[in-house]
Amino acid sequence: MGQHDHENGPAGARHVPVALPRVAELLRPALADRPAVMVDATLGLGGHAAALLAEHPQLTLVGLDRDPEALALAGRRLIAHGDRVHLVHAVYDRIADVLAELGLPRVDGVLFDLGVSSLQLDADERGFSYARDADLDMRMDPTVGPTAADILNSYPVPQLARVLREYGEERFAGRIAAAVGRRRAHAPLLRSAELVELLYEAVPAASRRTGGHPAKRTFQALRIEVNGELDALQTAVPAALESLAIGGRIVVLAYHSLEDRIVKRELAVRSTSRTPVDLPVELPGHGPELRLLTRGAEQAGEDEIGDNPRAASVRLRAAERIREVAS
Repeated sequence: MGQHDHENGPAGARHVPVALPRVAELLRPALADRPAVMVDATLGLGGHAAALLAEHPQLTLVGLDRDPEALALAGRRLIAHGDRVHLVHAVYDRIADVLAELGLPRVDGVLFDLGVSSLQLDADERGFSYARDADLDMRMDPTVGPTAADILNSYPVPQLARVLREYGEERFAGRIAAAVGRRRAHAPLLRSAELVELLYEAVPAASRRTGGHPAKRTFQALRIEVNGELDALQTAVPAALESLAIGGRIVVLAYHSLEDRIVKRELAVRSTSRTPVDLPVELPGHGPELRLLTRGAEQAGEDEIGDNPRAASVRLRAAERIREVAS
């Protein structure tokens, strides 16, 4: 869930879908040559979706995004595919509800491309970027919920420190939270430039030389908290896996270690037999329900990172459903 470290990447590169050839390769056996159904749980600008729809003429795609602006832009991009596309304004933790409403009990593929979309980073007024001054908003769905400014100005200092430490993996979380507390006693923090200035003062100069931009981890942490991203993912990954038909496949692109850990844990549990280890035979209904398709998490090659800086921090994992779960 990183800022994808592409603040300074060439503008065009931001719109290249990460790992597209690998995503297409992993999903192909589940989607090719039949009327398959796939969920793109993080539609964004529709780059992955457009490529998959073009490759598989019988594919029906359900695209979810919490950002109404992204849905509108992706809808225009995918309009040529007509009624093969169903776009839904929803956070990905509602995947089971969305499929039920569409009358689709089982799907053949699920894709998650997590983190901030290029659209959100490019829109200065949304406040996701520490490189450009804007209101501290950071909501992926600008129609609901508290903003980053609300969190900075209202959370008790210890709670704010916890958010920065857990979600930003920020070593100086305590110092930063204390500095925010002192600052907001005089005037609320409302703009990203004000927060960046405060962070430069709060983070020791020596660490600034080695740890990248001092605002990166704090902005990431605020974004995750504003959007409830990890809580949503903990609900969404099991729901997505349970929606897969036998032979169906899931591909997840994560950009943040906490996000990748949630995915790794869920895939590990479901790809392991539940038969006690001292039994010589597999108990009926206790075999693994998933087969892992990647060895650990795959990372982008240097060529792709050169073309698309957003790929630098990606961790890709994939699995195939091989058995229904015995209830």
